[in-house]
Amino acid sequence: VEDQRARWERKRNRTAKELLETEHKYLEQLDLVLTYFVTILKAKGTLKPAVLETIFGPLESLYSASHVLSLHLEKGNLGPGLENFCQILDLYGHYAENLEQANKILKEQLRKNKSFRRFKKLQETRPQFQERKLEDLLPLPLQRLHQYKHFFRDLLENTSPDTAEYQKLAKAVKSVCEVSQWVQDIFDKRENSSQLLRVQKLLKGQKTQVLTPGRWYIREGWLLVVPSKGEELKRRMFFLFSDILIAAKPCHPLHLLNSNKLSCQAVYPLHQCSVDKVFGHTRSQGGLLSLSFPHKTLLLMSGNQEIHDWYRSLTAAVR
Repeated sequence: VEDQRARWERKRNRTAKELLETEHKYLEQLDLVLTYFVTILKAKGTLKPAVLETIFGPLESLYSASHVLSLHLEKGNLGPGLENFCQILDLYGHYAENLEQANKILKEQLRKNKSFRRFKKLQETRPQFQERKLEDLLPLPLQRLHQYKHFFRDLLENTSPDTAEYQKLAKAVKSVCEVSQWVQDIFDKRENSSQLLRVQKLLKGQKTQVLTPGRWYIREGWLLVVPSKGEELKRRMFFLFSDILIAAKPCHPLHLLNSNKLSCQAVYPLHQCSVDKVFGHTRSQGGLLSLSFPHKTLLLMSGNQEIHDWYRSLTAAVR
């Protein structure tokens, strides 16, 4: 038991030391943005206060919170330091929510505002920036949040459960995991929206409504449709979402407007669908899937391993 405790203590001290060292580095990087951008821009009035607020969000508050955390860590007050720090973790969620808008406004200002464009270029040439751009530094808080999760977990794993500090660390891990999940959800929704928009733009005309609240993009790819009568196989592009399957074919390559688009052939709702493997049960390449809908049966074929991935994705979506 004594040996185990000594091992825990050594690992814990190592992790605490690494947490402090990386916290100092993180503070330095935040300080660059605050000193050479936020403070000077406020003084000069190059950007309107509302624009400044949108681009940099709660960066000053994040800096203050990290500064206080580093002071606690320097004194070895790990438990109280993390307990205090967890009270501001929501700021990281708000920062993530704001980041897309921040990037959009930053691009807009660089396009419209000549004096800001010159100022940014000048600041980024300073040796302290080491050729990094402002755009590289703005996502730092979210990268740091990801690191906190691993540091806090390591500290908890190497703390004896019968100490008072263990409870504080357990709370810290819970808080940082919740905020990390919140941030991940923000990025997942954003990525999903951009996928829905991309597919909407790929399809000719506006008849097929892809952009629907609550719909999730799953996958896409070319599959062969096996006709019920003895016609030849038809190659179609399929888009699988959480509630529908879309089949589309390429528009004519010589079409003036839509040569690079797809024409929607059918939309299959998944709520009354069942999926079966007709063949392709072995590990061999390719296979045939049967999709049964109330008024139609669709036979889909592929000559490669991807058909097994389609089977898994379709059964999961239907379920």
